Amino acid sequence: MKLKDLHDYDDVAENYDLYLEEMYSRGDNHAGFLDFYLDFAKEYGKDGVIDIACGTGAVLLHLAENGILADGTDLSEAMCRVADEKANAKGFRLHIFPANMTAFKSDKTYSCAIIARSGFMHLLTPELQKAALLNIRENLSDGGMLTFNTFDPHPFFQAQQMQTKDTDYSFRLEYTNQQGKRERIYNAISYDPYTQIMSGNWKFETLNDKGEVIAERVRPLRMRQTYRQEMKYLLELTGYEIVNVYGGYHKESGDGSAKNVIWCVRKK
Repeated sequence: MKLKDLHDYDDVAENYDLYLEEMYSRGDNHAGFLDFYLDFAKEYGKDGVIDIACGTGAVLLHLAENGILADGTDLSEAMCRVADEKANAKGFRLHIFPANMTAFKSDKTYSCAIIARSGFMHLLTPELQKAALLNIRENLSDGGMLTFNTFDPHPFFQAQQMQTKDTDYSFRLEYTNQQGKRERIYNAISYDPYTQIMSGNWKFETLNDKGEVIAERVRPLRMRQTYRQEMKYLLELTGYEIVNVYGGYHKESGDGSAKNVIWCVRKK
């Protein structure tokens, strides 16, 4: 049975775009990400594009609005439903379906696959990462391209997170939810150096007009950190060659000082 994750909850999917907008306005290393994927799809997607872990469809809709009608898939049925509703509201009829990136099968192959933002990091073991890369490869045409993100694990933050519990909350942001009410988001993250998994909870507090907490809900989240040499080995093992490694969405250098690591790889 699949353990529920932050993105599986209807309340999170319905408010996802709203709190991400606030998060990114604070400088969350995502400046330019939509245009990065648009350029990638334009360059490599002439024989079809699939957005894997598409979430609520930010990349899908940006591609569609620029003439690229991509397919989308996500493990979360709630996210797929919101993405489909948004696409339909804009007049796009896109093929968006819930599926695990380790096992989905399409009736066509693609020359371009995108896993935006942190989608790949929700694979919690090397075995799942390998299975996903192999499965995506099966859905790519010969020479097809895949892009996905990781980040370089930082020993300082790892040491901090090894000392925290999943209830040691820190304030993240405040935003206005779909019902027009203010909400505060707190998160708590702990790190296991043996599994390389960050696990924790996001806490959402709903406020009344006086700023008093009137409701609270907690949603779990787990992600795995992957070191570059580990990733390079996995890519070699699963039949990809590395074309580019960027450190940001403006194609900054992907050297060891980069926070984001954006992999652009080709099916051999």
